[in-house]
Amino acid sequence: MHTMDIKLELQKEFEKAQQARIAKNEGQARVCARRAAGIAIREYFARSGTKVPSMSAVDLLNLLKEEAHLPADLKLIADHLTVRVTEEFTLPIDADLIAEARVLCNELIKKIDPEGLENL
Repeated sequence: MHTMDIKLELQKEFEKAQQARIAKNEGQARVCARRAAGIAIREYFARSGTKVPSMSAVDLLNLLKEEAHLPADLKLIADHLTVRVTEEFTLPIDADLIAEARVLCNELIKKIDPEGLENL
């Protein structure tokens, strides 16, 4: 996929995430943030020559956490994006998953396309 197409897909997911947050549906916002991360991770692996089967965003995040060359801060974001919610459907950590997913996607896109397209 072309980098601009990926950025468009990511922008759509982040837009949906923001809309969900505005509607006080944090669960849906998390889903959209994870989906955005999944799009960027799939492309990151594809461009680096790593074949990945059709996996869920959570599976891709878990795979990314095992990536040897990934900086620790990005691994932490991937970890946050895979944290399970409590029985009250809240996160047991204090994190803005939409903002963190944006950082992760931007960093992965920079690795894919160093031309430095503007951030999401």
